[in-house]
Amino acid sequence: MHPITDALPATLCYLDGEYTALRDAKISVLDRGFIFGDGIYEYVPVYFGQPFCFEEHMARLARSLAELQIDNPHTLDGWRDIVTHLVATGGDAPQSVYFQVTRGVAPRDHAMVRGLRPTVFVMVNPLPPIADAVRAKGVACVTAADFRWQKAHIKSTSLLGAVLARQISVEAGATETIMFRDEWLSEASSSNVWIVQDGKLIGPPKNNLVLTGIRYGLFERLCEERGIPFELRRISRDEVFAADELLISSASKELLPVVTLDGKAIANGRPGPIYQSLYEAYQEAKVRNAENAKNATHAKKQGAPA
Repeated sequence: MHPITDALPATLCYLDGEYTALRDAKISVLDRGFIFGDGIYEYVPVYFGQPFCFEEHMARLARSLAELQIDNPHTLDGWRDIVTHLVATGGDAPQSVYFQVTRGVAPRDHAMVRGLRPTVFVMVNPLPPIADAVRAKGVACVTAADFRWQKAHIKSTSLLGAVLARQISVEAGATETIMFRDEWLSEASSSNVWIVQDGKLIGPPKNNLVLTGIRYGLFERLCEERGIPFELRRISRDEVFAADELLISSASKELLPVVTLDGKAIANGRPGPIYQSLYEAYQEAKVRNAENAKNATHAKKQGAPA
């Protein structure tokens, strides 16, 4: 046995209708997720015991399933019940919930098999915070050509392209690999990428070349709250290097300032005011989400409208 596999936690997970210890969960070797990567996943952060932007994450899960022609195995309330059960022991500590749905088990054949029972797996893990010192200083990233497939908008478990892209930054000692298709910004290996120009937050357009992160909608709302102009459009490589600020975002990173790219400073090489404002707004949104969820739960118990 390998030391990593020896140390697999006994954390509770959900697999095909049953709750079991993570280290004991097993799937068939003929599961199409294992054989072909024929499945989708989703990742939801949990703050103060409440999933953050849960409905938006579940809507994206449903869209990804529809792209793969896999029936959604649960209703929104069904997914919520699973999450509630799994995160209950974590208290108010930040957690993450990972969802994976594959087409199911069948003899190996590339053709989609109809009528299979999807394999459903959900697990919860701690969500380590990014150190304040890292946020205050900013992070370094590197660039690469976006060599992945043309359906990046599907949150597919077929992540070899993302793994290879991430390894570029690992070997460079950087936080992320920011990718370009034909000199136009797409995204990073596991993050969305944003630039700031003249006080405006700008991101790549929503299309099949970008996995539209939940932060797309969240940042649009936070920008409106903070009076920050917001725009989605094509962004050239030159604009990225000339940006006033460069940011990356994801469920686990929330929002991070990139201060060097390929060893070159972005603007003055320090986190900028738009980052600071949006990060503050993000923290407020986390608290507001938890308060709203708890109020809704209380109202439901009291039999009043939420």
